[in-house]
Amino acid sequence: MGFAQAKFFDDQPDMFGSEPAPVYKPDPDKVRRRLYNILAELRTPDAGPPKPTRLSLYRSIFPQMALFLPEEEAAQLRFEFAQEMQRLAKAA
Repeated sequence: MGFAQAKFFDDQPDMFGSEPAPVYKPDPDKVRRRLYNILAELRTPDAGPPKPTRLSLYRSIFPQMALFLPEEEAAQLRFEFAQEMQRLAKAA
């Protein structure tokens, strides 16, 4: 290995360094607002039911986003979401 190659590898960050990668923690207020916006969209009768792709997205992200809220609040929001999804399924 030549000097240029050795220098290249010396300048690379340590893959196993002692500093852990920063953990992303979303703002609970933003998460809460987003979840309430989704519920409002599902409850709006004038707009009609969302497209199947949008419903599929909501089925995936809603429970995951709720994990960033206090457990009781998250459980209540997941319950309300499940009710709306059942209502939309019956209306289809």
